[in-house]
Amino acid sequence: MENFATSGVEDVPVLDTWDRLKDDRKAVLVDVRTRAEWAFVGVPDLSVLGREVLLAEWQSFPDSRVDADFAGRLDATLKARGVSTDDEIFFICRSGARSRMAAEALASAGYGRCRNVAEGFEGPNDEEHHRGRIAGWKFAGLAWVQG
Repeated sequence: MENFATSGVEDVPVLDTWDRLKDDRKAVLVDVRTRAEWAFVGVPDLSVLGREVLLAEWQSFPDSRVDADFAGRLDATLKARGVSTDDEIFFICRSGARSRMAAEALASAGYGRCRNVAEGFEGPNDEEHHRGRIAGWKFAGLAWVQG
């Protein structure tokens, strides 16, 4: 499932992401969905690991405009928290598309271990066009909280 071809960003399944976050105290999870998604759909919960998820919108809601300074803002936030460019950083969104773009943006800013949570928080649509039923953080039974 790895894809390093152009950006060096690895696609990591949700359960592998959890294991890597659990095993590496320096690893960070960044949720790049919108404030509305955090509030109404929920956010991953890392409290059992003694950590918090970083919330950083890739796109604004409701206009879906990409934040042109996303990498700069996130870089400043990460540095303020003592995260180095060599630490592993996982990006999650709804299904893995926005998080890949966000991971690529931060990788381009000099972070060498950016990872995309391939299945996202809710995973892809099933045959009835519902999410969270076939893959993703929630489907895997990983901890999350309502925002």
